Amino acid sequence: MNYVLKTIALFFLTMFLLDGCSNKEEVKVGFLMHALDKERWENDRDFFIQKVEELGGTVEVRIADNDAQKQLNQANELLSNGVDVLVVVPVDQFAAARIVENAHAKNIKVISYDRLIKNCELDFYVSTDNVEIGKLQAEYLTILQPKGSYALVGGALNDNNSQFLYLGQMNVLQPLVERGDIKIVYNVFTERWEEEEGYNHIKNLLAQTDEIDAILAGNDAIAYGIIKALRESGKDGKVKVVGMDADLRNLHEIVSGSQTSTIYKPYEKIASTAAELAVKIGITGDCEKTFQTVSNGACLVPTVFHNGILVNKANLKLTVISEGYQSEEEVFQ
Repeated sequence: MNYVLKTIALFFLTMFLLDGCSNKEEVKVGFLMHALDKERWENDRDFFIQKVEELGGTVEVRIADNDAQKQLNQANELLSNGVDVLVVVPVDQFAAARIVENAHAKNIKVISYDRLIKNCELDFYVSTDNVEIGKLQAEYLTILQPKGSYALVGGALNDNNSQFLYLGQMNVLQPLVERGDIKIVYNVFTERWEEEEGYNHIKNLLAQTDEIDAILAGNDAIAYGIIKALRESGKDGKVKVVGMDADLRNLHEIVSGSQTSTIYKPYEKIASTAAELAVKIGITGDCEKTFQTVSNGACLVPTVFHNGILVNKANLKLTVISEGYQSEEEVFQ
């Protein structure tokens, strides 16, 4: 589907979601977030609240500080407070199934936001196509570095997006590995999407070998830690590094040449879609219009995906800056 058709499809989805939004009193949305530990999550929260309020609803936000039990307790609290729908960024892809079960016991539907909740009768899922993002990361690196030693430092094990990213990466890398052009010298998932994890893993790798040409990082926090370890070893700018999230400090590293690229997720569009779904569900009790389905191990979940955008030094102004996500002054300071 080309860009024009995608835009038309998104327009009609929005019109469908908004149809009838004035037929019910104010919708109360519960927004459960795993944490506010990254720059991007503050933006997701703000975009989501803004859109729900534009549609005439209200939002109650709860932050779980990466504690799955705390998130379950917060969900139960919001359900007791009478929310009309729950939107969840799960701390743990499996533990969050209890949230869905408890919500359904009160006839409340659940939208999984950015991260898929597994093994339950989840109602809706809104995210980016993370298999495609993994593919974008790997394709760009293999164009720049078609041969050599690669390291993969993936995202958190308890987040399904990590597996999706890895699948997309390996769809590109495996044929080159089999051909002998690329050798994967390090391949791990992390416990958390954190800078410290990237730093420690690459310090460990460099203690074993200095033959490393390219590194695929699960996100920009991990990539930032990787760059820190490379800098300490005198390899800053000599190893190609790709991340994800378009964090401002990583955009600075792209400008300086220490990071090769990142992936920008259209956070405002993701938040807007989730907000529109939440309000529609709060008003009508359901929403049958979706683009596709994704299996979560228990059912085929109605899903809306947005595409990620590869960002490098050459297209910074045409991507994150033109989208209004970061200002030119901040990026090039």
